[in-house]
Parts: sequence; structure tokens; C-alpha cells
Amino acid sequence: MLFAVICKDKPGEGLARRMATRPAHLAYLQDLGEKVKCAGGLLSPDNGEPRGSLLIIEADSLDAAKALAAADPYAGADVFDSVEVIQWRPALGPFQL
Repeated sequence: MLFAVICKDKPGEGLARRMATRPAHLAYLQDLGEKVKCAGGLLSPDNGEPRGSLLIIEADSLDAAKALAAADPYAGADVFDSVEVIQWRPALGPFQL
């Protein structure tokens, strides 16, 4: 199953924590291999700075997807104000199982 992981950063110090933790976050996503179908930053329309993350991941269940999101170094560094994990079904594009 595919899941969308929608993460919104904490205001204020979230950006500094994000940048300090970014290498560990990227390494974590690399280690997940083919489970990560797509990942990227959500950007502020005002200045283009990161203000969150969006991932499309493959997992066996909602609980497994939530566990992957919780293990992200960004979550451990308290970057996020909120994290939502929702089952996702592609309608168009390259995301086929």
C-alpha cells in the first residue's frame, strides 16, 4: 500500500532544526530504499524556504507507515508541528506497484 506522509514544520526554530538534521534525514530516506517512492520539501510561498515535507512511501499497513514516519530523524529532532499519514492511491503518473 502507498501512503502520503504530510509533515508541517514548527514555526520559528523548526527551520534551524531541519537544516541541522537534514543529512541524517536524507540518509534515513536513502536507507529505506524502494519504500520511498517520492520525497521533497514543502516550501513557503513567501521566500521559498522549507516549511514541511511530503513523502509517498510504501508500507504493509497504516501502522507500519506511521512507524517509518516516526523513525525519521526530523521527527526525533522535533522539527515537525504535525505529521499526517494517509493511505494514498495514485490515479495518474509513475507510481505503480
